[in-house]
Formats: sequence, C-alpha cells, structure tokens
Amino acid sequence: MSLAQEPALGPDEGQAHLQRLTASWNILADLCFADLLLLVPVAGTGPRDGADRFVVYGQMRPTTIQTIHNEDLVGRVIDQQELPLVARAWRLGQIVEGEISIAGPGEQRRVQCIPVRWKDELVAVLTREAPLAVGGRRHGQLERIYVEIFDRLARMISSGEFPFAIEDAPTAESPRVGDGVVILDATGRVEYASPNAVNALHRMGIYTSLYGARLDEIGVEETAIQKSFHEGVPVTEEIERHPAVIVLLRCIPLLEAGEVTGALVLSRDITDLRRRDRLLLSKDATIREVHHRVKNNLQTISSLLRLQGRRLPPGEGRVALWEAERRIRSIALVHEILSRDPAEQAAFNDIVEPLVRMAKEGVLSPDHPVRFSVEGDAGEVPAELATPLAVVITELLQNAVEHAFPETMPAAHERRVRIVLRNDGIVVAVKVHDNGRGLPLGFSIETSEGLGLSIVRDLVMGQLGGTIEMHQDSGTRVELRVPLLR
Repeated sequence: MSLAQEPALGPDEGQAHLQRLTASWNILADLCFADLLLLVPVAGTGPRDGADRFVVYGQMRPTTIQTIHNEDLVGRVIDQQELPLVARAWRLGQIVEGEISIAGPGEQRRVQCIPVRWKDELVAVLTREAPLAVGGRRHGQLERIYVEIFDRLARMISSGEFPFAIEDAPTAESPRVGDGVVILDATGRVEYASPNAVNALHRMGIYTSLYGARLDEIGVEETAIQKSFHEGVPVTEEIERHPAVIVLLRCIPLLEAGEVTGALVLSRDITDLRRRDRLLLSKDATIREVHHRVKNNLQTISSLLRLQGRRLPPGEGRVALWEAERRIRSIALVHEILSRDPAEQAAFNDIVEPLVRMAKEGVLSPDHPVRFSVEGDAGEVPAELATPLAVVITELLQNAVEHAFPETMPAAHERRVRIVLRNDGIVVAVKVHDNGRGLPLGFSIETSEGLGLSIVRDLVMGQLGGTIEMHQDSGTRVELRVPLLR
C-alpha cells in the first residue's frame, strides 16, 4: 500500500451515493461479520481502462466480531497485485469472491468484492474481508440468516438499488443489528426474529409467536413498515406502549429489480434514552421556573425599596435605598436572562445592554446626557460568574455617571462612557472608559472607602479571583480581568 493519489469519483451525484453508503454501512458490517473497505479507482483509470489501482475511500469494522484491520487504511492505495479480486470485480462489473493469502504467517482470508453502481455507472468496489475461520460460525441460524440478508443487500449495491437515493438518515440512536433483527417476507410476515428482537417485544408486553405473523396481528403498529413497503425506502418510527416502553423500529426494504421482496427490520429499546430526555426537559423547565421566580422576587424587593425611598426625605437614607434597589435590579436582570435558557452559560452581552439602559436612567441631569457605547463580545460566561460581574459593571457605570461629569463641566463637552468586552476562552476582560474629570490626586482602589468601589473590589478580587486596575487616561479607565476557569 502507498499514500493515496486523487481518486476518480466522477460526478457529484456518484460521490453523494458513496457518502450515503458509508453513512449506513455499519449495518452491512454487522450482518456479514466482516470488515468492509470501500475502494475507488485512482484518477486516470476508469471502467473502460481496466483500473489497476484503487484508493481506500472508507473503512468499517464490525461490532459483531473482532476486526482484522486494526490499522486505519483510509487514504491508502492498493494495486491489483495485493487484491486482484478488486480489479476483476471492477472489470467484470460483477460480484467476485475468493481467498487470498496475507503476507506474514500465511493467514488466509475470504474476500468478497461487490461493484458499487450509481445510475448504471460503476463508482467503487466494496470489499468484505474475513478470516476463513469465520466460516464455521455460519452454521448457526442467526449467522446464516444475517449473511443471507447481507448477500441480498450486496446484490442491491451491485445493481445500484442500495443505498437508497431518498431515505431517512440514520442517527446516533438508530438501531443496529445487535439491538434486534426481524426479517419479513414479501407479504410483510415474519420469517425470522433475533433473540434481542424477541426480548424487545416481550418488554412491550407481546408474547405471541412471531413466525408467519404480521406485526400488526400481534399488536405492533405497522405504519413504518407499510410506508417502507409501499414507497420502497427505509422508514424509522418510534412505538410507545404501556407501561412506558418505547421501541425504535427501522424498516429497510429488500429489493430485486425494483420490487420489494421483503424487509430488514431493526429494533432498539430506547425507553431509557427517552426517559433521560424527558428528565432533562423537566429539569430545564424547573431551572427556568426557579430563575423566573427569583427574578420576580427580586423585582418585588426592588419595587418595595423604591417605594420606601420615595417616602424618605432627601438625604443619605434615600440615596442608600436607591443604590440598593439598583443593585438588586442588576441581579434580577441576570436571572431574567437565565430564565430564558437554562444552560450553564449565559450570553453576557445580553446582560450588559439592559445594564447600560439602567445607567442611562440614572443620569443626574437630563440637560447633560451621557452617551454610552458597547464594543466587543464577552461571549458566554458561566452562570455563577454572570451575577457578580453584572453587579460590578452596574457599580462602575453608576460611578461614572455620578462622579465623572460634574455640573461645572462645560456644556459643550460631550459626555461619553465606553464599555469594551473581550472573551478569549480563558479570561473575560471588561474595560469601562469615560472622558470625565479623571481620578482624584493620590487615588487608589485598594484604599478607597466608597461603598460602590468597595463592592467592586471585593467581588472582582475576592469572589471572582480576578484583577482590577484604574488609570487616568483622558478621564478614567477601569480594566477588569476575570478568569473563566478556576
């Protein structure tokens, strides 16, 4: 083998056909108890050229038996000396089988090469490789039936009928062969049911004999099966039965010359998965409700403080209540955002914008408005970080409104406060910069005794484990850095 050259995949539709095959071929590998390789000719060779070099386009290992290819072969080039059966299957356009010797201890493998067609054109060769010792397993009924189904699907691949051009794409929870298999004949009657499939039906409360019966006759809804037989495409359906048992059925029709001759029905008990999903939904709803109630309670407290403040005469008492009311409102804003989405992360820019509106409401003189601007993106921050950080920004904005722009400042001076946000995944950085009168001579945040800045200092350096700096810079510039991971 060598490193791959450009494969000759042909039109986009042919490549899409191969992608559909690799999206669903885990079923094939499990049915045939073998490794699968998908090979396409190297560019410059084609069906009429007698291609002699192929690149490994895809690789699938079975879950029903041990793999024989521990290494990753995707992207390797294989010539006809290594796998002459591949070149023969490509040249003849027919399924070819044979035995090959592997370099080393003389190991023998059984190889089946299946030409892959799309609209009557060869686009690849699918190889099935298994040690000869696996042949003994086929004497069991389950193994024999599984391989027979694989052979029917292989003929569909060779004729271009599989994978289906239009089908419901398998998902991570789609049933696999090991979950349970039911084989239906052309009339929709059960020819075979694997032990796991029988167990799934037992959990649904169905103990009737399956063989020769239609699934609707034993109490299983056949909507997916009827649609699959009628339209000739795979159909997936969830069936829920009392007491709270949910089984996922995936019906894959088996075709010959375009006619449905039977079906492969895969079943999986997804009761636990759906129960977990419902618990998560219930948990999310509960968390949203908790945040909503906390927000309502905080807003009630805020309203009470505001009413109480109005009854007090002008002075320190009224100011103290208004400041407390403002801080509570900032916390309520965070819970309002969290009540919309119960995720552990909160988009912090959605919190900053209402905080800015709150600061605008606190401007002392309507004749001298303050222009606020928000730049950058703080991204998503943990919910436990969002609340104290919101309080910190509220204090900084209010501090700028109250102290940066004295009444003696010229009316022509445009009052501006700029908030810059940044999140690099490690640290959230916040900068609040005003163009006011700046810091008093000898000011230090470490020794400041003002309540607002004391709250900021204690929250940033204590609770959040961050840093805070204040500088004179054509006004006052405050810079916060708060770690996201601690």
